[in-house]
Parts: sequence; structure tokens; C-alpha cells
Amino acid sequence: MTFDEGAIIHHIRARFPGGADLHDDCGLLPEPLVGERLLVTTDVMESGQHFRLDWHPPRLLGRKLLAVNLSDLDASGARPLGFTLTLALGREVGADWILELLEGLAEGAEAAGIPVLGGDTVGRAEGVGLGVTAYGTAARWLRRDHVRSGDRLYVDQPLGASLRGLRKLQAGQRWDPAQPDPDLAAHLDPRPHLGLGRRLADLREVHACIDLSDGLSRDLRMLAEASGVSVRLASDLAEDELRGGEDYARCFASDAAQADLEARLGLGLRCVGQALERGSAPLLYDGGQGLRPLPDLSFDHFAPEVR
Repeated sequence: MTFDEGAIIHHIRARFPGGADLHDDCGLLPEPLVGERLLVTTDVMESGQHFRLDWHPPRLLGRKLLAVNLSDLDASGARPLGFTLTLALGREVGADWILELLEGLAEGAEAAGIPVLGGDTVGRAEGVGLGVTAYGTAARWLRRDHVRSGDRLYVDQPLGASLRGLRKLQAGQRWDPAQPDPDLAAHLDPRPHLGLGRRLADLREVHACIDLSDGLSRDLRMLAEASGVSVRLASDLAEDELRGGEDYARCFASDAAQADLEARLGLGLRCVGQALERGSAPLLYDGGQGLRPLPDLSFDHFAPEVR
């Protein structure tokens, strides 16, 4: 395979679910079921900003690129229908790197049971830009703006592992498939609980949900501001749990008892806060110094920082 658009498209057609149907200027979305709504999400990942080529194995990067989009759909209560792919590839990546990236994407698509619907490829002078737009349908759309005063906020996965993995990469540790480090895996190859969001949407006691991608202090702030409430954060949250991003947990609001939710969902949950009537700030935290507003500690997509 040579580094050109035709070879890339040929490989996608041969390897990806739905690839054999890529012959036209547009792709065809499967029909939503009666009573469902069509949802769409998109994410872009840029080398130097969201990943480094010398840190991130391309197959894991391909899996992550699709997983973060499917995580957004799932947190909205949607089942995925398919996706489009955009590749902007600099000259520092060659055929082997591209093949590995596409293999990771194909593995993710096969695991999710969804086809590639189309996309675009382009070369550029340097750097790598990757984009996925994913489509899904939901009978009930779990939005961010329906948190009610009195709701408790729960997460389905531990927080902070991805941030620990990033710090290990910054300290010089690298991914070794023979001895996989769980923190590096959380950062390089996240595995969100896809399908949980649809189960949450079936529970009327669940009022709102968000995918934790930018960090708890950023994403809970968005929930609170969209819903017109304040959130008093749990006092046992560590700073890394507040600051860390790319955990890809479901964070949802419910007035049901934690034990009841855990029994119905069949998994453990952690309560990270409770919604209150809107006060002086969207997030309030008592870290041993009294209740005070919590600043945004999370990842800035426009700062010169690698994720």
C-alpha cells in the first residue's frame, strides 16, 4: 500500500463493515425505528493537541477515535447506526502507520456492529488530524438540561486513571502490549460502557446524562449550567478525580436510591454530588476548607497541551 488516497479508500472498502457500499458521493443512513429520533455527534483529534505520534500506537488511536464518539451517542441514550471518517495525514506518517490506524477503527466498528458510511481523506504538510461523525437513534434522548434539584449525580466507572496514564507518558513510560499498564490503557485505549446509556434512558428516574470526556469539574459544570441548578460535589473526591479528563464514564442524574439503581443496572455506582437550587456558583465543593465555588480544573482544547 502506498501513501495515497486511492489506496486508503481501497483498504477501507475491503476491511470496514459497510465499506463495500462506498461508491457514491453520499452515504445512506439506516431508517430509524418508529418513535425514534436521529442524533449526531462529531469529534476531532489533532496530533500535538490530543495525542502525540510517539506516544500513541496507531491501532489504539483508531479504536479511541471511534470509541469517544460512540460514548457521546451512548450517553444520550442512542444506539449507533454508523459513522463517517475524515483523515488529514501529514508526511511523517507512512503506510504502516495508516494501516494500523485503520485496523483499530475497523475493530471498533466490528465490535459496535456499525458500518462506515463515507468520509474524506487529504494530505497535509505536517501533523495528523482525525475526525469521526457518528449517527444514532434514541427513543428517549437523555439531555444535559433536565437535572432536578435533589437529584444525585452518579458515575459508572472510576475517575482519574486516564490522567495518571497521561502523567506516566509525560514521565517517559510507553505502552507495552506484553505488560499492559491499566492507567496507560485508560488513556490510550479507553473502553466506555457502551450500551449503558440506552439502559439509563429506559429508567424514568434518570433525568439527565453526560459523557465525562473533559473532566468532572468541566462536565458537571455544563450539566449544572444547562439545568439551572448548582451541584454540591462529594467531599471525598480527590483533585485528580476533579481535574482528570478522558474517563468516558456515564455521569447521570437521578432521584432514585443508589442501591436500587445498582440492583437494576447490575453494576456499582459512585455518587459524586447532589443537585441543589441554583446558588452563587454552578459547582460547590468542601475540600476541608468550607463550602466554596470550584473553578474549572479540566482540559482546555485551545491550550498548548497534549492529551
